[in-house]
Amino acid sequence: MDDKSDTPQDDMPDGEEAPAEPVEGEPGQNRREMPFLDHLEELRWRLIKALAALFVGILICGIFTDQVLYVILRPGRVADPPVVFINTHPMGMFLVRMNAALIGGLILALPVILYQLWLFVAPGLYQKERGYVMGIVSGTLVCFLMGASLAYFGAVPTMLKFLVAMGTEDIKTMIDVRQYISFVSYTVLAFGIVFEMPMVAFFLAKFGILTPPFLRHYRRYAYLGIFIVAAVATPSPDPFSQVMLAVPLCILYEISIWVTKIAVKNPAAELRGIKTQNP
Repeated sequence: MDDKSDTPQDDMPDGEEAPAEPVEGEPGQNRREMPFLDHLEELRWRLIKALAALFVGILICGIFTDQVLYVILRPGRVADPPVVFINTHPMGMFLVRMNAALIGGLILALPVILYQLWLFVAPGLYQKERGYVMGIVSGTLVCFLMGASLAYFGAVPTMLKFLVAMGTEDIKTMIDVRQYISFVSYTVLAFGIVFEMPMVAFFLAKFGILTPPFLRHYRRYAYLGIFIVAAVATPSPDPFSQVMLAVPLCILYEISIWVTKIAVKNPAAELRGIKTQNP
């Protein structure tokens, strides 16, 4: 007796064909379509959960404000000479504790906020796109943390040392604690943002705006612009903090060239970039 393999066509009526298998990248595979009102409802619940996480984070940091302030004031304490903090406003310490709780709460709630954003976006993506987006989010977070860590452990103490040392025997440098927190927050944020250069280069390369030959061709001008940006981004006029930001940015520029080579997988795109430089 001959064995015959069962196929979907065996059970179909004559003249009809079995439905085609879904192809990766087409609607219907690893993707859930939702009506518009359901999207709004989903967005509302994600926002509520993200705000709830932020509220809980602020509440926790509000209870432990002394510990949060200890972390924020650390760069000033380890500076040589140490920074003398003062409060010049009746409501100053209340506002300082509120700002510390807000900053700490946002840091604690950031993973939950990003996770809720991911849960909102993920149903509209294919399986391949989900891994792609997760890599971008992870890379963006790592780059920001690298810049923020460099600012917190290196740039801020160096800038404070330079600024405090400008005092004389008759003029002692004492910094208002609110201005100090603003100074540290701005510096950490500035370093974190400029360290996103490789991720920005990746996106621009994906859209065909940047190519590796283009970046290599304008490397000298880019280095000049990096030192100008470092001078503007660092609130301290000392050259050490500016070099501390400019040198990693030059390294990140070279990394960006490598990243664009990964993003631009089409050789024709690189050829267009070469032709653009040499018309």
